Amino acid sequence: MQKSDEGMGDKRFLQLKQGKYSDGHPLDEVQYLECKLILKPDRFVSAKIFFEYGELARQTAKEFGIGFSNKGVTLKPQVREVEFFDTADFRLYNNAFILRQRVTYEDGFPAGEPEIVFKFRHPDMQTAADLDVRPQIAGHYRIKFKAEALPLKDQVGSYRLLFSHNAQFPLSQEPESAHAFLSGLARMFPALDSLKLAGDDQLALVNGAIVEEILQDLGTFDFGHGVTADANIAIWRERGTHKPLCGEFAFQAKFTRQDELHEKAMQRCRQFFIALQTTGRDWLSLGTTKTGLVYRMNGNPPQAHE
Repeated sequence: MQKSDEGMGDKRFLQLKQGKYSDGHPLDEVQYLECKLILKPDRFVSAKIFFEYGELARQTAKEFGIGFSNKGVTLKPQVREVEFFDTADFRLYNNAFILRQRVTYEDGFPAGEPEIVFKFRHPDMQTAADLDVRPQIAGHYRIKFKAEALPLKDQVGSYRLLFSHNAQFPLSQEPESAHAFLSGLARMFPALDSLKLAGDDQLALVNGAIVEEILQDLGTFDFGHGVTADANIAIWRERGTHKPLCGEFAFQAKFTRQDELHEKAMQRCRQFFIALQTTGRDWLSLGTTKTGLVYRMNGNPPQAHE
């Protein structure tokens, strides 16, 4: 996995080999950089804790000349419901695929229809790019290709990169019952042709868990040279029991071309992300992702690429 001496701050970490998908469409390129810190859930006992961590992040960013604006931000967390689907033997996750459904709530009621996200997440960027995640549906969908930075699994002071190649669309665009069975999902996503299918393997909620996500916007970091990143913080809880699973602090920059990522700005981003691991060490939970925690809820760890 790529480490800090060859990642952010050196734009070569986004360079892909030229290529095309089977229909001649050029390979998707990374257009998002998202930095994530998984946090221990025990501190999140009230909404004001979100801003407490946000202040820690702001002070750390200031040390590196990174601006921060929270103009217009109010303490009003958003509630979202998150579900993961897989076979009983975690066939998707064990092969670096993730199938997620998410719906946002406003004033206690769903705001719009559920969103389906199908992703291939892998530590090698070229491998992630080479896989065509486009769905075979008649309706609209969106492709998002992200570089995701996380701390090393066993220590602070550096980072590793995962590359998440996603297809997103509203549930109404999905063929009826397409993700009830693995075979139906494979017809919608040819990327799954590599999996060994055994008849109509059923897909079900991973570990029977429905996750309640409480998400709070924090503001925007300005790394200079036109590079900005929106930041938020969240806690994941198991719905029903309200058992907390984890927190997460994240900030994400979007770009169209690599030359938009000025090297000095990316260097500040890298320094900030590493420094925050130390200043917020008591908050930090190493060695997992939010998705990984859901898959491990019943003590049956899958063999993931995360």
